[in-house]
Amino acid sequence: MLMDNNKVMIVGTGNVGASIAYAILNQRTAVNEIILTDIIAKDAEGEAMDLRDALAVAPSYVKIKNGTYKDAKDCGIVVITAGAAQKPGETRMELLNKNANILKGMIEQIMDSGFDGIFLVVTNPMDVMTYLTMKYSGLPSERVIGSGTVLDSARLRTRIAGYLNINAKSVHAYQIGEHGDTELTLWSLADIGGQKISELLDKKTREGISDFVKNEAYDIIDKKGATYYGIATCVVQILNCILNDEMRVLAVSSYDHFSDTSFGFPSVVGRSGVIRRLDLKLSEHEGIELQKSINALKKAIKSVKL
Repeated sequence: MLMDNNKVMIVGTGNVGASIAYAILNQRTAVNEIILTDIIAKDAEGEAMDLRDALAVAPSYVKIKNGTYKDAKDCGIVVITAGAAQKPGETRMELLNKNANILKGMIEQIMDSGFDGIFLVVTNPMDVMTYLTMKYSGLPSERVIGSGTVLDSARLRTRIAGYLNINAKSVHAYQIGEHGDTELTLWSLADIGGQKISELLDKKTREGISDFVKNEAYDIIDKKGATYYGIATCVVQILNCILNDEMRVLAVSSYDHFSDTSFGFPSVVGRSGVIRRLDLKLSEHEGIELQKSINALKKAIKSVKL
């Protein structure tokens, strides 16, 4: 594994892929080179050109170029964003059959290049795509990570912070399960400085927050056609966590051996990928809801021919 390589390939230069590259360029990160690739080669080339124009005034210097899957051979991380976009009114799971076929050919070509790093999967339905990437690539499960419910958890923290008039960075709360319709909030473990949020917000308010977090993506898609700034910023956080070996807890989508699925759950993330999933004591209700989410993912996985 290329443990010391900070070169990142972004597969897919649509709104999400381009926004990730832009977010990297505008933060101080450990990334030292970005390779952009897309099925429409001229789009990747145009994005690389546009991004390079910002290097003279960007916070840090990053090599940026367009390339092909063959360039993945010496990349430390490959970020998968390519696939059909989620349309207004379309669930992430309805995207499955379209994107599973796209994914298989993509992963085969990347692995043929000699790639031996970490996959970071963003394409929806992300949890199933993460599981399929692990199967198609043959890489150890800890080196195939999905963006999980990192964005959902960020939305949750921001919403809670608005109610309590506190900085969102001081809110410790997680969405878990599928990045989608069956995700749930871990209210029993949510706190601010050790004080339970369940003691600060009543049940009706908490339920309203959970519903908002679960459905906000649909609202954004309905208004502007797609979501990309939030997820791009979250992906850069995950990239930093890996490349800097930060050993931070993030609700990434990681493989669960017990259920044979991948889903968002607080996990320690570092240079070698997912170091471990936390062993959290959920409430009985949360355990039941998480199992429902896992069942939905297992059903989706079974519908795909591996």
